[in-house]
Amino acid sequence: MLPDASSYEELMARFRWVVPERYNMAVDACDKWAAIEPDRVALIHRRADGRTDRWSYDRLARASNRLANALVDLGVRRGDRVAILLPQSPETAIAHFAVYKLGAIALPLANLFGVEALAYRLGDSGATTVITDKAGAAKLAAIRDRVAPLTVLSVDGATDGAADFHKLLARASESFRPVPTGPDDPALMIYTSGTTGPPKGALHGHRVLLGHIPGVQFAHEFLPVDGDLMWTPSDWAWAGGLLNALLPSLALGVPVVACRFEKFDPDLAYWLMAQYGVRNAFIPPTALKILRGVPNAREKYPLNLRTVGSAGEALGRETYEWARAELDIVVNEFYGQTECNIVIGSCGRLGVTRAGATGRTTPGHEVAIIAADGTVLPTGSLGQIAVARPDPVMFLNYWNRPEATAEKFVGRWMTTGDQGVMDEDGYIHFVGRDDDVITSSGYRIGPAEIEDCIIGHPAVALAAVVGKPDPLRTEIVKAFVRLVDGHEPSEALAAEIRDHVRTRLSAHEYPREIEFVDEIPLTTTGKVIRRHFRERAQTEAEVTEAEVPEAKVTGAPVSVG
Repeated sequence: MLPDASSYEELMARFRWVVPERYNMAVDACDKWAAIEPDRVALIHRRADGRTDRWSYDRLARASNRLANALVDLGVRRGDRVAILLPQSPETAIAHFAVYKLGAIALPLANLFGVEALAYRLGDSGATTVITDKAGAAKLAAIRDRVAPLTVLSVDGATDGAADFHKLLARASESFRPVPTGPDDPALMIYTSGTTGPPKGALHGHRVLLGHIPGVQFAHEFLPVDGDLMWTPSDWAWAGGLLNALLPSLALGVPVVACRFEKFDPDLAYWLMAQYGVRNAFIPPTALKILRGVPNAREKYPLNLRTVGSAGEALGRETYEWARAELDIVVNEFYGQTECNIVIGSCGRLGVTRAGATGRTTPGHEVAIIAADGTVLPTGSLGQIAVARPDPVMFLNYWNRPEATAEKFVGRWMTTGDQGVMDEDGYIHFVGRDDDVITSSGYRIGPAEIEDCIIGHPAVALAAVVGKPDPLRTEIVKAFVRLVDGHEPSEALAAEIRDHVRTRLSAHEYPREIEFVDEIPLTTTGKVIRRHFRERAQTEAEVTEAEVPEAKVTGAPVSVG
């Protein structure tokens, strides 16, 4: 845990990692509290029928013990991969704890995944068992002949070749001694979001939870404080929901609100936070940008927020300033990857916050901006964000991909594939993915800052910015824009948005082309899939011989779903 400190410098000087020889994520996040304070509330579950169900640590511990015994009876052994295809629910937490207790490897899968995504991950991981619901069981039934034989358990009862999850638990003993595990023993495998090529399974040891806790405490201003209550709209199947919110909060004794979102609904999000008195929230930038679209939110939904953390994409100055003005809260942005998370962050309480900057190095990590050969670059230089090894939060390896694992490192540095700049005060400014950075007339341009500026226009809901090949400038900046309901595409609006960027950023960064679209495709982690638009722009360039006009506006919105 973070030591108390009155300044960032004091905190960094005093922090030390304490990694024990024996460590198990389920024991730390569940069983220790069940032994100390069994009735302490762990989960507050907003059910689909509108009722609220509260789960104590003891109840979770006993249920996960039953599941661990049931899985052992089904033949699951240490090191086996157990997929968890469920939305936010108590059963999801139970499944994770059971898998960790028996020394197997949890494989979280997003509920939104289609059959192709599931087939790839199940096949690549060699999973033996899947814990899911009725909808997930139906997807698995459709790919049964494409993957190795699977044992499927459904929380909705026996269906589509799946056994009844709850009946199995009812027959199992609620006594289970967790197998001895060390911090480097495999516990969790999360597939990368696939923004740049096929997803890879990032394998983590049990220490990944220990590695996340200081960063979560930093972003949430020394969590826990009396009365803290965590919620995130993020799927618990990805690192943001699972490791930025659920598991660290439970390990710190902070209860977590669970609620399934079929699709992110800003009014429901505001209502939920107000209804349950949420004090701490992890809300990705895309979700915050959508929350901006709700008029008079503070008047309609009395919030009790103490902290908001955000990561997954660049937050941007516009959204940062909006939250400060409209929600009366400083959003603590932080940064990491599936492979190594929360290594850069912000903490308003310590004054570590700056609009437009991701933050400073979080306690316990070493972060630098490096050149391609691993040389640390001087202040103000554009280069790749990198993290020094060893680091408790860093992944063990990519599953069955030793070459990809080796390519991830340059000497002692784990490369991120993200471009950034460190300023003279130690703040790191995220510029963009290596392949997202636009080269135009000799300038290196990051799309995140331009997207942030564009959404500052009142007519814009979301934007995706890419480089489009150009014979004169190498690339030009092209923006795909989704408008706020009630606004219509037009040449005049395109010119207005273009000038909005030109006057607020610079003449070389404004989008020379603007195309209005119905949808901005996102990954399951809420990141804009820029690859989709890069490929589209590349195709356009290949078939266009004439010089690109100043702005391109479709006659009607174009669907890119």
